[in-house]
Amino acid sequence: MTENKQVRVRFAPSPTGGLHLGGVRTVLYNYLFAKKHNGTFVLRIEDTDQTRFVEGAEAYIYECLDWCGLVPDESPLKGGAFGPYRQSERKPIYKQYAEKLIEAGHAYYAFDTPDELERMRQQFKTAANPSPQYDARVRQQMKNGLTLSAAEVQSLIQAGVPYVIRIKMPTDETITFHDLIHQDVSFDSNVVDDKVLIKADGMPTYHLAVVVDDFLMQISHAFRGEEWLSSAPVHIKLWEYLFGLDKMPQWAHLPLIMGPHGKLSKRDGSKYGFPVFAMNWTDPRSHEFTEGFREKGFLPEAFVNLLAMLGWNDGTGDEIFEMDALLERFSIDRVHKSGAQFDYEKARWFNQEWLKKRAPEALLTDVRQVLSRVGIDANDNAYLTTVIGLVRERCVLLSDFIQQAGYFFSTPESIDFDSIREGWNNAKQAFFRDFVNGLSALDAWHVAAIEPLFKQYAETHQLKPGSLQLPLRLMLVGGKFGPSVLEIAATIGKKETLQRITHCMQTLNAKS
Repeated sequence: MTENKQVRVRFAPSPTGGLHLGGVRTVLYNYLFAKKHNGTFVLRIEDTDQTRFVEGAEAYIYECLDWCGLVPDESPLKGGAFGPYRQSERKPIYKQYAEKLIEAGHAYYAFDTPDELERMRQQFKTAANPSPQYDARVRQQMKNGLTLSAAEVQSLIQAGVPYVIRIKMPTDETITFHDLIHQDVSFDSNVVDDKVLIKADGMPTYHLAVVVDDFLMQISHAFRGEEWLSSAPVHIKLWEYLFGLDKMPQWAHLPLIMGPHGKLSKRDGSKYGFPVFAMNWTDPRSHEFTEGFREKGFLPEAFVNLLAMLGWNDGTGDEIFEMDALLERFSIDRVHKSGAQFDYEKARWFNQEWLKKRAPEALLTDVRQVLSRVGIDANDNAYLTTVIGLVRERCVLLSDFIQQAGYFFSTPESIDFDSIREGWNNAKQAFFRDFVNGLSALDAWHVAAIEPLFKQYAETHQLKPGSLQLPLRLMLVGGKFGPSVLEIAATIGKKETLQRITHCMQTLNAKS
Protein backbone atom coordinates (compact mmCIF):
# COMPACT_ATOMS: atom_id res chain seq x y z
CA MET A 1 0.00 0.00 0.00
CA THR A 2 1.31 3.43 -0.84
CA GLU A 3 1.27 6.98 0.37
CA ASN A 4 -1.31 7.23 3.05
CA LYS A 5 -4.04 7.13 0.49
CA GLN A 6 -7.38 5.72 1.55
CA VAL A 7 -7.77 2.36 -0.11
CA ARG A 8 -10.58 2.25 -2.66
CA VAL A 9 -10.76 -0.69 -5.06
CA ARG A 10 -13.31 -1.63 -7.67
CA PHE A 11 -14.64 -4.57 -9.62
CA ALA A 12 -16.02 -3.37 -12.95
CA PRO A 13 -17.73 -6.16 -14.90
CA SER A 14 -19.65 -5.84 -18.14
CA PRO A 15 -23.21 -7.24 -17.98
CA THR A 16 -22.66 -9.54 -20.93
CA GLY A 17 -23.11 -13.01 -19.41
CA GLY A 18 -22.37 -15.31 -16.52
CA LEU A 19 -19.60 -14.54 -14.06
CA HIS A 20 -16.57 -16.74 -14.75
CA LEU A 21 -14.60 -18.01 -11.76
CA GLY A 22 -11.70 -15.80 -12.91
CA GLY A 23 -13.96 -12.79 -12.49
CA VAL A 24 -15.00 -13.88 -9.01
CA ARG A 25 -11.34 -14.34 -8.07
CA THR A 26 -10.74 -10.73 -9.12
CA VAL A 27 -13.62 -9.72 -6.86
CA LEU A 28 -12.16 -11.74 -4.00
CA TYR A 29 -8.68 -10.24 -4.23
CA ASN A 30 -10.17 -6.74 -4.42
CA TYR A 31 -12.43 -7.48 -1.46
CA LEU A 32 -9.63 -8.97 0.68
CA PHE A 33 -7.28 -6.10 -0.06
CA ALA A 34 -9.91 -3.49 0.74
CA LYS A 35 -11.04 -5.07 4.00
CA LYS A 36 -7.47 -5.76 5.15
CA HIS A 37 -6.66 -2.06 4.78
CA ASN A 38 -9.99 -0.73 6.11
CA GLY A 39 -10.82 0.43 2.62
CA THR A 40 -13.85 0.49 0.34
CA PHE A 41 -14.87 -2.08 -2.25
CA VAL A 42 -16.79 -0.59 -5.19
CA LEU A 43 -18.87 -2.44 -7.79
CA ARG A 44 -19.13 -0.48 -11.04
CA ILE A 45 -21.11 -1.78 -14.01
CA GLU A 46 -19.29 -1.09 -17.27
CA ASP A 47 -22.16 -1.22 -19.76
CA THR A 48 -20.96 1.22 -22.39
CA ASP A 49 -21.09 -1.45 -25.11
CA GLN A 50 -24.86 -1.67 -25.49
CA THR A 51 -24.54 -4.12 -28.39
CA ARG A 52 -23.25 -6.75 -25.95
CA PHE A 53 -25.67 -5.98 -23.12
CA VAL A 54 -27.51 -9.11 -21.91
CA GLU A 55 -30.78 -8.92 -20.01
CA GLY A 56 -30.46 -10.35 -16.51
CA ALA A 57 -26.66 -10.31 -16.42
CA GLU A 58 -26.43 -7.43 -13.95
CA ALA A 59 -28.86 -9.07 -11.52
CA TYR A 60 -26.84 -12.27 -11.88
CA ILE A 61 -23.69 -10.42 -10.79
CA TYR A 62 -25.40 -9.13 -7.64
CA GLU A 63 -26.75 -12.57 -6.75
CA CYS A 64 -23.40 -14.20 -7.35
CA LEU A 65 -21.49 -11.78 -5.11
CA ASP A 66 -24.16 -12.10 -2.45
CA TRP A 67 -23.86 -15.91 -2.51
CA CYS A 68 -20.08 -15.64 -2.16
CA GLY A 69 -20.40 -13.18 0.72
CA LEU A 70 -18.42 -10.55 -1.21
CA VAL A 71 -20.84 -7.66 -0.87
CA PRO A 72 -19.63 -4.28 -2.20
CA ASP A 73 -19.68 -1.14 -0.07
CA GLU A 74 -20.78 0.99 -3.04
CA SER A 75 -22.70 -0.19 -6.10
CA PRO A 76 -25.68 0.61 -8.32
CA LEU A 77 -27.84 -1.13 -5.70
CA LYS A 78 -26.33 0.43 -2.57
CA GLY A 79 -25.39 3.81 -3.99
CA GLY A 80 -22.61 5.96 -2.58
CA ALA A 81 -20.93 9.33 -2.83
CA PHE A 82 -19.34 8.66 -6.24
CA GLY A 83 -22.35 7.54 -8.28
CA PRO A 84 -23.89 6.81 -10.57
CA TYR A 85 -22.23 3.40 -10.71
CA ARG A 86 -23.40 2.35 -14.17
CA GLN A 87 -21.31 3.80 -16.97
CA SER A 88 -24.35 4.13 -19.25
CA GLU A 89 -25.71 6.63 -16.71
CA ARG A 90 -22.44 8.60 -16.79
CA LYS A 91 -22.38 9.14 -20.57
CA PRO A 92 -22.32 12.99 -20.46
CA ILE A 93 -19.18 12.91 -18.32
CA TYR A 94 -16.82 11.30 -20.80
CA LYS A 95 -17.14 13.52 -23.87
CA GLN A 96 -15.66 16.53 -22.11
CA TYR A 97 -12.49 14.58 -21.31
CA ALA A 98 -12.21 13.40 -24.92
CA GLU A 99 -12.59 17.00 -26.10
CA LYS A 100 -9.89 18.05 -23.64
CA LEU A 101 -7.55 15.49 -25.18
CA ILE A 102 -8.32 16.82 -28.69
CA GLU A 103 -7.61 20.39 -27.64
CA ALA A 104 -4.24 19.33 -26.24
CA GLY A 105 -3.35 17.39 -29.39
CA HIS A 106 -3.51 13.99 -27.68
CA ALA A 107 -6.60 12.74 -29.54
CA TYR A 108 -8.37 13.35 -32.83
CA TYR A 109 -11.64 12.88 -34.70
CA ALA A 110 -11.69 9.99 -37.18
CA PHE A 111 -14.35 9.79 -39.90
CA ASP A 112 -13.36 6.49 -41.54
CA THR A 113 -16.28 4.30 -42.57
CA PRO A 114 -16.30 0.53 -41.91
CA ASP A 115 -15.55 -0.06 -45.60
CA GLU A 116 -12.58 2.31 -45.49
CA LEU A 117 -11.24 0.58 -42.39
CA GLU A 118 -11.52 -2.80 -44.09
CA ARG A 119 -9.70 -1.50 -47.17
CA MET A 120 -6.97 -0.21 -44.88
CA ARG A 121 -6.54 -3.66 -43.34
CA GLN A 122 -6.22 -5.20 -46.77
CA GLN A 123 -3.94 -2.47 -48.17
CA PHE A 124 -1.41 -2.60 -45.32
CA LYS A 125 -1.58 -6.35 -44.81
CA THR A 126 1.78 -8.13 -45.19
CA ALA A 127 3.25 -11.48 -44.20
CA ALA A 128 5.05 -9.75 -41.35
CA ASN A 129 1.95 -7.76 -40.36
CA PRO A 130 -1.17 -9.82 -41.15
CA SER A 131 -3.47 -7.65 -38.98
CA PRO A 132 -2.65 -3.97 -39.54
CA GLN A 133 -3.63 -1.56 -36.78
CA TYR A 134 -4.75 2.05 -36.87
CA ASP A 135 -1.40 3.27 -35.59
CA ALA A 136 1.05 6.13 -36.05
CA ARG A 137 1.96 5.07 -39.60
CA VAL A 138 -1.55 4.23 -40.80
CA ARG A 139 -3.32 7.24 -39.31
CA GLN A 140 -1.57 9.53 -41.78
CA GLN A 141 -3.30 7.66 -44.64
CA MET A 142 -6.81 7.86 -43.20
CA LYS A 143 -9.66 10.39 -43.00
CA ASN A 144 -9.21 12.04 -39.64
CA GLY A 145 -8.40 15.24 -37.82
CA LEU A 146 -4.69 14.78 -38.51
CA THR A 147 -5.04 14.64 -42.29
CA LEU A 148 -7.96 17.05 -42.67
CA SER A 149 -7.97 20.79 -42.00
CA ALA A 150 -9.79 22.15 -38.97
CA ALA A 151 -12.42 23.63 -41.26
CA GLU A 152 -12.98 20.25 -42.95
CA VAL A 153 -13.34 18.56 -39.59
CA GLN A 154 -15.94 21.08 -38.40
CA SER A 155 -17.81 20.84 -41.68
CA LEU A 156 -18.07 17.04 -41.38
CA ILE A 157 -19.21 17.24 -37.76
CA GLN A 158 -21.86 19.88 -38.59
CA ALA A 159 -23.06 17.73 -41.51
CA GLY A 160 -23.69 14.88 -39.09
CA VAL A 161 -21.04 12.56 -40.55
CA PRO A 162 -20.41 9.75 -38.01
CA TYR A 163 -17.05 9.89 -36.26
CA VAL A 164 -15.09 8.36 -33.45
CA ILE A 165 -12.45 9.94 -31.26
CA ARG A 166 -9.09 8.17 -31.10
CA ILE A 167 -6.12 8.65 -28.80
CA LYS A 168 -2.97 9.83 -30.59
CA MET A 169 -0.29 7.48 -29.28
CA PRO A 170 3.22 8.97 -29.22
CA THR A 171 6.02 7.56 -31.35
CA ASP A 172 9.44 6.31 -30.26
CA GLU A 173 8.59 6.28 -26.58
CA THR A 174 9.11 3.61 -23.92
CA ILE A 175 6.11 3.53 -21.62
CA THR A 176 6.88 2.01 -18.23
CA PHE A 177 4.90 1.40 -15.08
CA HIS A 178 5.31 -0.61 -11.88
CA ASP A 179 2.88 -3.50 -11.44
CA LEU A 180 2.35 -4.92 -7.95
CA ILE A 181 2.67 -8.45 -9.34
CA HIS A 182 4.82 -8.18 -12.47
CA GLN A 183 7.11 -5.42 -11.13
CA ASP A 184 8.45 -3.02 -13.80
CA VAL A 185 6.74 -3.45 -17.18
CA SER A 186 7.67 -1.56 -20.36
CA PHE A 187 6.07 -1.07 -23.77
CA ASP A 188 7.23 0.34 -27.10
CA SER A 189 4.71 3.02 -28.07
CA ASN A 190 5.34 2.32 -31.77
CA VAL A 191 3.50 -1.01 -31.56
CA VAL A 192 0.43 0.38 -29.77
CA ASP A 193 -2.51 1.45 -31.94
CA ASP A 194 -4.66 4.55 -31.59
CA LYS A 195 -7.54 3.10 -29.60
CA VAL A 196 -11.05 4.48 -30.02
CA LEU A 197 -12.05 6.52 -26.96
CA ILE A 198 -15.52 7.70 -28.00
CA LYS A 199 -17.60 5.53 -30.33
CA ALA A 200 -19.89 6.78 -33.09
CA ASP A 201 -22.90 6.45 -30.77
CA GLY A 202 -21.29 8.85 -28.30
CA MET A 203 -20.57 6.16 -25.73
CA PRO A 204 -17.03 5.86 -24.40
CA THR A 205 -14.98 2.74 -24.87
CA TYR A 206 -13.55 0.88 -21.92
CA HIS A 207 -10.22 2.65 -22.33
CA LEU A 208 -11.49 6.17 -21.67
CA ALA A 209 -14.26 5.24 -19.27
CA VAL A 210 -12.09 3.17 -16.95
CA VAL A 211 -9.54 5.97 -16.58
CA VAL A 212 -12.10 8.72 -16.05
CA ASP A 213 -14.17 6.67 -13.61
CA ASP A 214 -11.17 5.48 -11.62
CA PHE A 215 -10.12 9.12 -11.23
CA LEU A 216 -13.56 10.46 -10.32
CA MET A 217 -14.24 7.56 -7.93
CA GLN A 218 -10.82 8.04 -6.31
CA ILE A 219 -9.74 4.44 -6.91
CA SER A 220 -6.39 3.82 -5.22
CA HIS A 221 -5.65 0.30 -6.50
CA ALA A 222 -6.87 -1.41 -9.65
CA PHE A 223 -6.71 -5.20 -9.77
CA ARG A 224 -7.68 -6.75 -13.07
CA GLY A 225 -6.94 -9.77 -15.24
CA GLU A 226 -3.61 -10.15 -17.01
CA GLU A 227 -5.41 -9.98 -20.36
CA TRP A 228 -5.66 -6.20 -19.82
CA LEU A 229 -1.89 -5.78 -19.54
CA SER A 230 -1.61 -5.02 -23.27
CA SER A 231 -3.99 -2.05 -22.78
CA ALA A 232 -1.82 -0.55 -20.05
CA PRO A 233 0.18 1.83 -22.31
CA VAL A 234 -3.02 3.45 -23.61
CA HIS A 235 -4.34 3.87 -20.08
CA ILE A 236 -1.04 5.23 -18.79
CA LYS A 237 -0.99 7.91 -21.49
CA LEU A 238 -4.61 8.82 -20.71
CA TRP A 239 -3.71 9.21 -17.04
CA GLU A 240 -0.71 11.31 -17.96
CA TYR A 241 -2.63 13.54 -20.37
CA LEU A 242 -5.78 14.01 -18.28
CA PHE A 243 -4.90 13.83 -14.60
CA GLY A 244 -1.20 13.28 -14.05
CA LEU A 245 0.56 10.00 -13.35
CA ASP A 246 0.73 10.79 -9.64
CA LYS A 247 -3.06 10.35 -9.54
CA MET A 248 -3.01 6.94 -11.24
CA PRO A 249 -3.99 3.93 -9.08
CA GLN A 250 -1.47 1.24 -8.36
CA TRP A 251 -2.11 -1.64 -10.71
CA ALA A 252 -1.96 -5.39 -10.23
CA HIS A 253 -2.58 -7.58 -13.25
CA LEU A 254 -3.72 -10.97 -11.97
CA PRO A 255 -2.44 -14.16 -13.62
CA LEU A 256 -4.77 -16.13 -15.84
CA ILE A 257 -6.57 -19.24 -14.63
CA MET A 258 -5.48 -22.06 -16.89
CA GLY A 259 -7.49 -25.02 -18.14
CA PRO A 260 -6.24 -28.27 -19.66
CA HIS A 261 -5.16 -26.55 -22.89
CA GLY A 262 -4.63 -22.85 -22.17
CA LYS A 263 -6.78 -20.20 -20.56
CA LEU A 264 -9.76 -21.76 -18.79
CA SER A 265 -12.87 -21.36 -20.93
CA LYS A 266 -16.55 -22.24 -21.00
CA ARG A 267 -15.64 -24.78 -23.67
CA ASP A 268 -13.37 -26.55 -21.16
CA GLY A 269 -16.26 -26.86 -18.75
CA SER A 270 -18.51 -28.33 -21.43
CA LYS A 271 -15.85 -30.74 -22.62
CA TYR A 272 -14.56 -31.97 -19.29
CA GLY A 273 -17.76 -31.78 -17.25
CA PHE A 274 -16.87 -29.20 -14.62
CA PRO A 275 -18.38 -25.75 -13.95
CA VAL A 276 -16.54 -22.56 -14.85
CA PHE A 277 -19.24 -20.08 -13.80
CA ALA A 278 -20.08 -19.23 -10.21
CA MET A 279 -23.79 -20.00 -10.69
CA ASN A 280 -25.96 -21.47 -13.40
CA TRP A 281 -26.25 -19.22 -16.42
CA THR A 282 -28.54 -19.52 -19.43
CA ASP A 283 -27.77 -17.05 -22.20
CA PRO A 284 -31.12 -15.45 -23.13
CA ARG A 285 -29.92 -14.97 -26.71
CA SER A 286 -28.62 -18.44 -27.55
CA HIS A 287 -30.42 -20.28 -24.71
CA GLU A 288 -27.11 -22.01 -24.06
CA PHE A 289 -26.95 -23.37 -20.50
CA THR A 290 -23.80 -23.41 -18.38
CA GLU A 291 -23.73 -25.12 -14.98
CA GLY A 292 -22.41 -23.19 -12.01
CA PHE A 293 -20.50 -24.12 -8.85
CA ARG A 294 -23.48 -23.28 -6.63
CA GLU A 295 -25.84 -25.61 -8.45
CA LYS A 296 -23.17 -28.30 -8.75
CA GLY A 297 -23.24 -28.50 -4.97
CA PHE A 298 -20.38 -26.32 -3.74
CA LEU A 299 -20.56 -24.38 -0.50
CA PRO A 300 -19.81 -20.67 -0.95
CA GLU A 301 -17.03 -20.86 1.66
CA ALA A 302 -15.37 -23.69 -0.27
CA PHE A 303 -15.73 -21.84 -3.58
CA VAL A 304 -14.15 -18.69 -2.12
CA ASN A 305 -11.40 -20.74 -0.47
CA LEU A 306 -10.44 -22.55 -3.69
CA LEU A 307 -10.47 -19.26 -5.63
CA ALA A 308 -8.11 -17.68 -3.11
CA MET A 309 -5.62 -20.49 -3.69
CA LEU A 310 -5.77 -20.17 -7.50
CA GLY A 311 -2.70 -17.97 -7.81
CA TRP A 312 -1.95 -17.10 -4.16
CA ASN A 313 -0.62 -18.70 -1.00
CA ASP A 314 0.52 -17.38 2.33
CA GLY A 315 3.77 -19.36 2.40
CA THR A 316 2.75 -21.66 5.28
CA GLY A 317 1.41 -24.57 3.24
CA ASP A 318 -2.06 -24.08 4.74
CA GLU A 319 -4.93 -24.51 2.30
CA ILE A 320 -8.17 -24.29 4.27
CA PHE A 321 -8.99 -20.69 5.16
CA GLU A 322 -12.03 -19.11 6.71
CA MET A 323 -12.71 -15.55 5.62
CA ASP A 324 -11.21 -14.06 8.77
CA ALA A 325 -7.97 -15.94 8.14
CA LEU A 326 -7.90 -14.87 4.50
CA LEU A 327 -8.36 -11.26 5.55
CA GLU A 328 -5.53 -11.57 8.04
CA ARG A 329 -3.03 -13.32 5.77
CA PHE A 330 -3.79 -12.04 2.28
CA SER A 331 -1.13 -9.87 0.67
CA ILE A 332 -0.91 -8.89 -2.98
CA ASP A 333 2.85 -9.51 -3.06
CA ARG A 334 2.22 -13.24 -2.63
CA VAL A 335 0.05 -13.46 -5.75
CA HIS A 336 1.87 -15.58 -8.32
CA LYS A 337 3.13 -14.15 -11.60
CA SER A 338 2.41 -17.29 -13.60
CA GLY A 339 -1.01 -18.66 -14.50
CA ALA A 340 -2.80 -20.84 -11.97
CA GLN A 341 -3.88 -24.33 -13.08
CA PHE A 342 -7.50 -25.12 -12.28
CA ASP A 343 -7.90 -28.69 -11.00
CA TYR A 344 -11.52 -29.75 -10.60
CA GLU A 345 -10.63 -32.69 -8.36
CA LYS A 346 -8.80 -30.28 -6.07
CA ALA A 347 -11.87 -28.04 -6.12
CA ARG A 348 -13.97 -31.02 -5.02
CA TRP A 349 -11.48 -31.70 -2.24
CA PHE A 350 -11.91 -28.15 -0.93
CA ASN A 351 -15.67 -28.65 -0.82
CA GLN A 352 -15.36 -31.98 0.98
CA GLU A 353 -13.11 -30.42 3.59
CA TRP A 354 -15.62 -27.61 4.14
CA LEU A 355 -18.50 -30.09 4.47
CA LYS A 356 -16.53 -31.83 7.22
CA LYS A 357 -15.60 -28.49 8.77
CA ARG A 358 -19.14 -27.17 8.97
CA ALA A 359 -21.23 -28.27 11.96
CA PRO A 360 -24.25 -30.43 10.97
CA GLU A 361 -26.59 -27.69 12.20
CA ALA A 362 -24.96 -25.21 9.82
CA LEU A 363 -25.74 -27.48 6.85
CA LEU A 364 -29.46 -27.87 7.57
CA THR A 365 -30.74 -25.32 5.05
CA ASP A 366 -28.42 -26.38 2.24
CA VAL A 367 -29.07 -30.11 2.63
CA ARG A 368 -32.82 -29.62 3.01
CA GLN A 369 -32.91 -27.66 -0.25
CA VAL A 370 -30.97 -30.39 -2.06
CA LEU A 371 -33.24 -33.14 -0.77
CA SER A 372 -36.38 -31.17 -1.58
CA ARG A 373 -35.33 -31.07 -5.25
CA VAL A 374 -35.87 -34.85 -5.42
CA GLY A 375 -39.11 -34.80 -3.44
CA ILE A 376 -37.69 -35.62 0.00
CA ASP A 377 -39.22 -33.65 2.87
CA ALA A 378 -36.67 -33.25 5.66
CA ASN A 379 -38.44 -30.83 7.95
CA ASP A 380 -37.47 -32.43 11.29
CA ASN A 381 -34.38 -30.41 12.23
CA ALA A 382 -33.22 -32.81 14.96
CA TYR A 383 -33.52 -35.86 12.71
CA LEU A 384 -31.87 -34.14 9.73
CA THR A 385 -29.02 -32.95 11.96
CA THR A 386 -28.42 -36.54 13.07
CA VAL A 387 -28.41 -37.79 9.49
CA ILE A 388 -26.02 -35.05 8.34
CA GLY A 389 -23.67 -35.93 11.19
CA LEU A 390 -23.63 -39.55 10.05
CA VAL A 391 -23.02 -39.00 6.33
CA ARG A 392 -21.36 -35.61 5.73
CA GLU A 393 -17.81 -37.00 5.69
CA ARG A 394 -18.88 -39.30 2.84
CA CYS A 395 -20.11 -36.38 0.73
CA VAL A 396 -17.99 -34.32 -1.62
CA LEU A 397 -20.73 -32.07 -3.01
CA LEU A 398 -24.05 -31.07 -1.50
CA SER A 399 -25.73 -33.10 -4.24
CA ASP A 400 -24.13 -36.24 -2.77
CA PHE A 401 -26.54 -35.98 0.15
CA ILE A 402 -29.29 -37.23 -2.16
CA GLN A 403 -27.67 -40.66 -2.32
CA GLN A 404 -25.96 -40.64 1.06
CA ALA A 405 -28.94 -39.37 3.06
CA GLY A 406 -32.00 -40.19 0.96
CA TYR A 407 -32.56 -43.71 2.36
CA PHE A 408 -32.89 -42.24 5.87
CA PHE A 409 -36.14 -40.62 4.75
CA SER A 410 -37.70 -43.18 2.42
CA THR A 411 -37.39 -46.84 1.55
CA PRO A 412 -34.92 -47.36 -1.30
CA GLU A 413 -36.67 -47.66 -4.65
CA SER A 414 -34.22 -50.29 -5.85
CA ILE A 415 -32.13 -52.92 -4.07
CA ASP A 416 -28.93 -54.50 -5.38
CA PHE A 417 -30.25 -58.05 -4.98
CA ASP A 418 -27.49 -59.49 -7.15
CA SER A 419 -24.93 -58.47 -4.54
CA ILE A 420 -27.06 -59.96 -1.74
CA ARG A 421 -27.30 -63.29 -3.58
CA GLU A 422 -23.51 -63.52 -3.81
CA GLY A 423 -22.67 -65.85 -0.95
CA TRP A 424 -26.32 -66.17 0.12
CA ASN A 425 -27.03 -69.54 1.75
CA ASN A 426 -29.37 -71.29 4.16
CA ALA A 427 -27.34 -70.19 7.17
CA LYS A 428 -27.65 -66.51 6.24
CA GLN A 429 -31.34 -66.90 5.54
CA ALA A 430 -31.81 -68.49 8.95
CA PHE A 431 -29.77 -65.71 10.57
CA PHE A 432 -31.92 -62.93 9.14
CA ARG A 433 -35.13 -64.76 10.05
CA ASP A 434 -34.01 -65.06 13.68
CA PHE A 435 -32.53 -61.55 13.67
CA VAL A 436 -35.89 -60.08 12.65
CA ASN A 437 -37.61 -61.98 15.46
CA GLY A 438 -35.01 -60.79 17.94
CA LEU A 439 -35.28 -57.17 16.80
CA SER A 440 -39.07 -57.33 17.07
CA ALA A 441 -38.74 -58.23 20.75
CA LEU A 442 -36.34 -55.39 21.58
CA ASP A 443 -37.71 -52.68 23.85
CA ALA A 444 -34.74 -50.29 23.54
CA TRP A 445 -33.75 -49.17 20.06
CA HIS A 446 -30.17 -47.96 19.77
CA VAL A 447 -26.85 -49.35 18.59
CA ALA A 448 -25.91 -50.55 22.08
CA ALA A 449 -29.00 -52.79 22.07
CA ILE A 450 -28.91 -53.88 18.41
CA GLU A 451 -25.20 -54.77 18.18
CA PRO A 452 -25.12 -57.54 20.87
CA LEU A 453 -28.16 -59.13 19.25
CA PHE A 454 -26.51 -59.04 15.84
CA LYS A 455 -23.35 -60.69 17.17
CA GLN A 456 -25.30 -63.24 19.20
CA TYR A 457 -27.25 -64.56 16.21
CA ALA A 458 -24.12 -64.55 14.04
CA GLU A 459 -22.40 -66.76 16.58
CA THR A 460 -25.47 -69.02 16.85
CA HIS A 461 -25.43 -69.60 13.09
CA GLN A 462 -21.64 -69.86 12.99
CA LEU A 463 -21.28 -66.87 10.68
CA LYS A 464 -18.76 -64.03 10.78
CA PRO A 465 -20.45 -60.68 11.52
CA GLY A 466 -18.54 -59.12 8.62
CA SER A 467 -20.18 -61.49 6.13
CA LEU A 468 -23.61 -60.34 7.31
CA GLN A 469 -23.07 -56.59 7.31
CA LEU A 470 -23.09 -56.23 3.51
CA PRO A 471 -26.44 -57.99 2.93
CA LEU A 472 -27.92 -56.04 5.86
CA ARG A 473 -26.60 -52.79 4.36
CA LEU A 474 -28.08 -53.63 0.96
CA MET A 475 -31.45 -54.39 2.57
CA LEU A 476 -31.53 -51.08 4.44
CA VAL A 477 -29.76 -48.78 1.97
CA GLY A 478 -30.14 -50.42 -1.43
CA GLY A 479 -26.44 -50.10 -2.33
CA LYS A 480 -22.89 -50.45 -1.04
CA PHE A 481 -22.56 -47.09 0.71
CA GLY A 482 -23.40 -45.31 3.92
CA PRO A 483 -22.08 -45.16 7.50
CA SER A 484 -22.13 -48.01 10.03
CA VAL A 485 -25.04 -50.26 9.10
CA LEU A 486 -26.14 -50.60 12.71
CA GLU A 487 -26.12 -46.80 13.05
CA ILE A 488 -28.40 -46.72 9.99
CA ALA A 489 -30.79 -49.21 11.61
CA ALA A 490 -30.79 -47.29 14.87
CA THR A 491 -31.52 -44.02 13.05
CA ILE A 492 -34.28 -45.09 10.66
CA GLY A 493 -36.12 -46.76 13.54
CA LYS A 494 -37.41 -50.19 14.49
CA LYS A 495 -40.48 -50.29 12.27
CA GLU A 496 -38.65 -49.17 9.11
CA THR A 497 -35.71 -51.53 9.75
CA LEU A 498 -38.00 -54.55 10.19
CA GLN A 499 -40.04 -53.64 7.11
CA ARG A 500 -36.99 -53.30 4.87
CA ILE A 501 -35.39 -56.57 6.00
CA THR A 502 -38.69 -58.46 5.75
CA HIS A 503 -39.40 -57.07 2.27
CA CYS A 504 -35.97 -58.17 1.02
CA MET A 505 -36.31 -61.61 2.60
CA GLN A 506 -39.68 -62.10 0.91
CA THR A 507 -38.26 -60.99 -2.45
CA LEU A 508 -35.27 -63.32 -2.13
CA ASN A 509 -37.51 -66.27 -1.18
CA ALA A 510 -39.88 -65.57 -4.04
CA LYS A 511 -37.05 -65.51 -6.61
CA SER A 512 -35.13 -68.54 -5.21
